[in-house]
Amino acid sequence: MVQQPGANVSALCQRYGISRKTGYKWRSRREDSGENRSRRPQQSPHRTTQSVESAVLAVRDQFPDWGARKLKRYLQDRGHAALPAVSTITAILQRHGRITPAASIAARPWQRFEHSLPNALWQMDFKGHFAMIQGRCHALTVLDDHSRFNLVLHAGDGETFENVQVPLERCFRRYGLPTRISCDNGPPWGNVQRHDGLTRLGAWLIRLGIGLTHARPSHPQTNGKDERFHRTLNSGLLRHRVLQHLADAQRAFDVFRQIYNHERPHEALNLDVPISRYRPSERTYPDRLPPIDYDPALPVRKVDVSGRIQFRGRRFNIAKALSGERVAIQSHPDRDGQHTVYFCHQPVRRIDLRYPESAD
Repeated sequence: MVQQPGANVSALCQRYGISRKTGYKWRSRREDSGENRSRRPQQSPHRTTQSVESAVLAVRDQFPDWGARKLKRYLQDRGHAALPAVSTITAILQRHGRITPAASIAARPWQRFEHSLPNALWQMDFKGHFAMIQGRCHALTVLDDHSRFNLVLHAGDGETFENVQVPLERCFRRYGLPTRISCDNGPPWGNVQRHDGLTRLGAWLIRLGIGLTHARPSHPQTNGKDERFHRTLNSGLLRHRVLQHLADAQRAFDVFRQIYNHERPHEALNLDVPISRYRPSERTYPDRLPPIDYDPALPVRKVDVSGRIQFRGRRFNIAKALSGERVAIQSHPDRDGQHTVYFCHQPVRRIDLRYPESAD
């Protein structure tokens, strides 16, 4: 239109909202080259190189559940320089079909409370059991709250006391004892639905000097970091591999645990790996348990075979798991008739002399 004979350039510029200078410049370019030239450069010096793209895609294929932040940190830690921005790596993954936009939106970081030192709290639970070619696997997991370091990833054939004690004892000998362990409700941890709620496992942990807490019923987020580890185990291993039997599962768990602790950048750790924030406990596992030492001012009673004690002429249910053990009873002067029963450092029951019921 602007090149037609007798065309009014000024009127056309006014019509399309551009200056006369710009209009004459475009007209001149059109006459020189026969077409309007794009401002886009023929070459982009900042375009990601093919070698970087290939490295990103290779690591993503090795760890298909890792996002752009983890991939960048992993490559940086292994000497790759001049890596693009996280958003660019995400675009590479999307362009090559490794990630969908919906999955990218769903990957939101979470902020969680954490203890300030390693071994202040461990979270422990069984992952939901799953089928193998031969039988089912019950995976026991233990995670350090501060560092997210995975201390135990054990393939077991059940959820009994022995299925927990044996791998835990190996863990204690290697990493020492934590200050406290948080676990779920129900066997083998404990059963809040029963009056006699302390289990053999709980009694053993208390005897080792470990504080024991239980998640509130129907509140799995109490042990949220271990729950999150279970999801990572699903996406990083179980979703991609069919396991043959328990021995095969344990071999796969050992490889996964090594990668998780030593290689996989963790979002909640500012993309550090868990091993960078973990150190073993200074409290070593004892070959022989020391005697229980209560305050001499407190009355002490022995728990009988039925899990009860005699106190003030009455019998009170304590816990069958403490049969044969001694417990101490502390009164509360400000709460008439109420007492707390301790096993070692841990309160295990409350008793109230004001009511006919033997325990609450």
